[in-house]
Amino acid sequence: MDNNSKKLPLDGVIVIDLGQVYQGPYAGFLMAQAGATVIKVEPPNGEPVRHRARISKGNAVPFAMLNANKRNISLNLKSPDGARVLKELAAKADVLIENYAPGVLDRLGVGYAALSAINPRLIYGSATGYGLSGPSRDNLAMDLTVQAVSGIMSVTGFSDGPPVKAGPAITDFISGVHLYAGILTALYDREKSGRGRLVEIAMVETVYPAMASNLADVFNRKAAAPRTGNRHGGLAEAPYNVYPASDGYVAIISVNESHWTGLTRAMGQPKLADDVRFKTVLDRLKHIDLTDQIVSDWSSQLTRDEITELCRINRVPCAAVRDLREVIEDKHLHARGMLREIAHPEYGDILVHRSPLVLHDTAAPDYVPSARLGQHNGEVLSQYLGLSDGEIDALRRAGAIAQA
Repeated sequence: MDNNSKKLPLDGVIVIDLGQVYQGPYAGFLMAQAGATVIKVEPPNGEPVRHRARISKGNAVPFAMLNANKRNISLNLKSPDGARVLKELAAKADVLIENYAPGVLDRLGVGYAALSAINPRLIYGSATGYGLSGPSRDNLAMDLTVQAVSGIMSVTGFSDGPPVKAGPAITDFISGVHLYAGILTALYDREKSGRGRLVEIAMVETVYPAMASNLADVFNRKAAAPRTGNRHGGLAEAPYNVYPASDGYVAIISVNESHWTGLTRAMGQPKLADDVRFKTVLDRLKHIDLTDQIVSDWSSQLTRDEITELCRINRVPCAAVRDLREVIEDKHLHARGMLREIAHPEYGDILVHRSPLVLHDTAAPDYVPSARLGQHNGEVLSQYLGLSDGEIDALRRAGAIAQA
């Protein structure tokens, strides 16, 4: 048998995706790309990111990026009939994903307790800002506020400036990956136990381990971690910075002495490797400003390509600082199939991505563009619940389901 004809690992797994914005939908996207049947459930007016199409096509692209390969229905969970339909779908599902505030779905009668009573094999993935317990449980959470409360903003930026958020929505996506991992762990356990479980992800907890380097001063001096700009978060490596080039900037990092000696060769100054001021990382940290100045004086005379090529030859970790226009045109990402252009039925020609999880010895799923709101109402309700056209129309008239 052709290896590429093997089924994807999650083939046959049915997922109900109640996710909104980035966190929940990304976990659902990863499951869809791994072969699961993912049914995205949106409220009657659509989830928030869908609304960005009113602003511009570019603002709509995130919805297309995170909701590919999903079937779409629109349920009014505040309607008794809508809640009933969700319960009936959950009875046949393997996984449910949601990132509502704690207690919201419980109040609607479709929380974990209600659904697990109907389907004990259901894995219920809940992602919140602070978790389902604890004194901060009910605090509202978004990527920006979690970056603030988790300490990320406090260590981002330069020492003489204010706290700065990370450019990307890192807490949404880091927690989305953890949600996916937790669900897969529970699926694996269910193969042995036969039972589902509640899987809980708190955004503020998923990003704490990423602060590992920055915690040095907290542990050493019980002091708040400083903002170190582009230097190492724990000031434990040098050189480690972003340096000027004649046509932009490059990032160069040395984490062992071979990197430093390689950099001295790249700079045409091999004697620096034996200079007592720079011989070890401790020496370079004592003279960190001078170390950075020497590298900057060299790099500023060359282009980004010239610097990265010299570093490549001498085995020094280095990369040009690229803007997103350069990134989306990256030949490497296109060659690997991470990025691809599609003709989207709603948004036109756009650039989308596949899952970063590359599963060898099986073919990736055909790319299916994100669906219109409620596009698969009839298909899903008839296939999984056996409803007739008349029954589906009755739900529509009752306001339990909606369609764009």
